[in-house]
Amino acid sequence: MKRLIICTFYFSFFAIQLFAQQSFDRETVSAGNIGFSVTNVGTIGRPDVVNNPEGEPSMEYPINSGIEHLFEGGIWIGAKVNGQTAVSTGSIDAPSGYVAGASGFEFTAAAGSNIQQRSTLPYSDFFSVNAVSHQDLVMDFTDSNTVVPGTSIPIVDHALPLKAAVHLETYAYNYSYADYFVILNYTITNQSTNVWDSVWLGMWTDLVVRNVNVATDNGTAFYSHGAGGYIDSLSALYAWDVNGDPGYTDSYGASQFLGILWREQFIHPANAANVIAAGFPSPKVNGNFWNFKQFDGSQFGSPADDVQRYEKLKQGLDFTDPDIANQLMNPSNRVQLLSAGPLVSVNPGESFQYVVAMVCAHQLTSGIDDDVSRQELYNHLGWTKTTFLGEDKNENGLLDQGEDLIPNGELDRFILPEPPASPKVKVIAESNKVTIYWDNAAENSIDPISRLKDFEGYRIYRSNIGDDVKNISTLNLIAQWDKPGNAIGYNNGFDPVLLPAPVQFEGDTTHYYYKFELNNLLNGWQYVFVITSFDEGNTALGLGPLESSFTANTFRVWAGAAVNYFTGSNPSTKVGVYPNPYRISAAWDGSTSQTKKIYFYNLPSLCDITIYTLAGDVVQVLHHDAGTYTGDDIQWYGNYAGSTNQRVFSGGEHAWDLLSESKQSVTQGIYLFSVKDLNSGNIEEGQFVLLK
Repeated sequence: MKRLIICTFYFSFFAIQLFAQQSFDRETVSAGNIGFSVTNVGTIGRPDVVNNPEGEPSMEYPINSGIEHLFEGGIWIGAKVNGQTAVSTGSIDAPSGYVAGASGFEFTAAAGSNIQQRSTLPYSDFFSVNAVSHQDLVMDFTDSNTVVPGTSIPIVDHALPLKAAVHLETYAYNYSYADYFVILNYTITNQSTNVWDSVWLGMWTDLVVRNVNVATDNGTAFYSHGAGGYIDSLSALYAWDVNGDPGYTDSYGASQFLGILWREQFIHPANAANVIAAGFPSPKVNGNFWNFKQFDGSQFGSPADDVQRYEKLKQGLDFTDPDIANQLMNPSNRVQLLSAGPLVSVNPGESFQYVVAMVCAHQLTSGIDDDVSRQELYNHLGWTKTTFLGEDKNENGLLDQGEDLIPNGELDRFILPEPPASPKVKVIAESNKVTIYWDNAAENSIDPISRLKDFEGYRIYRSNIGDDVKNISTLNLIAQWDKPGNAIGYNNGFDPVLLPAPVQFEGDTTHYYYKFELNNLLNGWQYVFVITSFDEGNTALGLGPLESSFTANTFRVWAGAAVNYFTGSNPSTKVGVYPNPYRISAAWDGSTSQTKKIYFYNLPSLCDITIYTLAGDVVQVLHHDAGTYTGDDIQWYGNYAGSTNQRVFSGGEHAWDLLSESKQSVTQGIYLFSVKDLNSGNIEEGQFVLLK
């Protein structure tokens, strides 16, 4: 069956959904380098990201890259109730994604429950002493309703609800070594009067790795380029892009089972011996892939009802079978189910925790899926697992001697050692030059676990020319300064960048102690800079040096002409256009006619730029304000330049996308322009040539 995504079709249903379910709420995880959508009706992901890539992300990594990894997903809970099989599903194979009352979307928001936010970051608007991570999202939903609340719309094929109350907390971090995953911590309560027997839990996902900024196909074709696999040692399913956007993705999306906490038992294959010794069945994790809405009864066929879904939860594919492994390497339109269990029973009123994660990583060898390509994925899955385990280093679910890192006599999970604080940074762009200033607050950071002031140094990273319109997946370390006298880093000290005295800027209370200049940069090109601090590491915990957040200090910078001051009847510097002539397209242009640009330069701080044909017809009028300019008046920046608060411009340049006021591409020829300084009233004129 084709998965036909038509924007108007989806949004008409989405409007019905919003009307029918007044408490529907969607929020986005954005603390780290992954953008991840969750709802209070049990779904994850944003299905319409394919049609609306400029909206909120679905499961984007790196954030602002356009590389998406998820169409939609949701929790499955399966059990035997009085001998009958029941599976409550948060999401299933559905061409349009979530629609209130549709088959497979069996959870509804708890009464009056919108998504709440919390944060451990003291400067966050959502700071809370109850927070677990840098960004917690908290919500409640249930499968108890057989009718969409507030309406008479029945939930299709949902006659036997388990009556499960689900409390979900998601956790995300901005640390550079932990900013690529979101942990989903489900607390599930049996609110029925019946015992749930032989309980299995699952995370159903439609992992689709594509770059929505460059993809030109849609419908079934969009989803038919993925392959996948299973990593048994880390309990994770993963997907990657075989031939959809080669060179523009090079990324993995994965779901990972972390554990079930039930009756003081840690249910996980790593703890099988203790679970069996307690008299319970050996824990099992299953991985399944099947072809989207292909109901053919084969091992790669879709389950059609609760009985078949329950069997999928209980039984996974044999990934050691070469035929299965080879088939998964071929591009196709597949979905996934990662399941775990069993719990022998859950009594009325009883609760347990089910914890999974959604994880992303770069594919280290483009277009190839092997151990070398998966090294970063292994590393990321390992850190995700480490975060969940916290003090439970030997994975037995008990607080053993020497494990109480936070000395409170309790087994603490969801904890990470902390790197130094992120430096506060000021970036200034000039012609062919960028200057970076930062403060010294990181040098007083104390690790909460080691209790040591373990600051070591600073690092600056930069992207390569031209990476912006493809995939800024890696940044180059261009400079590092660290403490002398130890075996860590360069031992080069801080004198090369230390200012004689700290400086301040107008309207900024920060004292900046360090300064670094980069010269010989190309005007008009995007350079991504990241400034971090790092520590000494902790040999007792087996940790190397930890680095502060990349996302907190990512700057997208365009070297360019400074503000021009029109004095007297002529400007001090001639205004102009580059490239001039503009031939076919500039190397920095995007892949579509809507993502081209040329620059006007040597502009005054506040001015109007009017573009004319030789006949005097107005083509476009641009308003330039150096104090507020972010490039948002053209699509290129929306696709390739991250969020507006990351962008740094020189002040004297303004980009134009070669589109008229009616958003039509202009033709080749000679064009005239005038620049009117709105402060002085003076006007400067010029011309440029477009050669297509």
